[in-house]
Amino acid sequence: MILDKFRLDSKVAIVTGCSTGLGQGMAVALAEAGADIIGVSRSKATDTRQRVESLGRKYLEMQADLTTTEPVPGIIAAALEAFGKINILVNNAGTIRRAEALEFTEEAWDDVMNLNLKTLFFFSQAVARQFVSQGTGGKIINIASMLSFQGGIRAPSYTASKSGILGITQMLANEWAKYNINVNAIAPGYMVTDNTAQLRADPGRYNEILQRIPAGRWGTPDDLQGMVVCLASEASNYVNGYTIAVDGGWLAG
Repeated sequence: MILDKFRLDSKVAIVTGCSTGLGQGMAVALAEAGADIIGVSRSKATDTRQRVESLGRKYLEMQADLTTTEPVPGIIAAALEAFGKINILVNNAGTIRRAEALEFTEEAWDDVMNLNLKTLFFFSQAVARQFVSQGTGGKIINIASMLSFQGGIRAPSYTASKSGILGITQMLANEWAKYNINVNAIAPGYMVTDNTAQLRADPGRYNEILQRIPAGRWGTPDDLQGMVVCLASEASNYVNGYTIAVDGGWLAG
């Protein structure tokens, strides 16, 4: 049955940035589909843990600052000790700094690029090495953005990092398909999350964006759940290197 291809029973998924928002929504969706979860976040993710465990799935909480790559080996080791394998990685952790390009600082540039792109690559590398060692293949899902396709304004390092995610997703897919590793990305549209709080607090900017979305609303974490389960499952075994917009029609407008 086709619906069986979307099941994630016995799979183990690492989800970064899982304490709130999109990361939490995706972690819960993967658990609903049958996966056990390793949740990685800077702060405790008590609510995410409770939601996952209420579904009868196991949850390993890992608190880590992913602005450096230092925690990555320890996360991999802990995941293997707890579950013996890894099948899915969702690179969701990210940050943004907003300022005019003429005023943007080197510190703000590095803060965003280190988390959004550098750690994403080296986390993917570490997990892919484990996939190869297991001989089972696996799924890597990166979280891109509308600014993977558009320039935007007042977010130079964020735009650079999210454009980089689109490119690195394609490159890794090219290299790792021979190992049965699928690398894809999801590009959320304008979502009601902590990262957009500043935009949503500006009524003029909020309404300007809203009027540009054909669906007539901002997205929510629930809107990514179906796509992340699809990309994590056997249903997407022939999808590789693609960045899929979940944007209410923004890019089509």
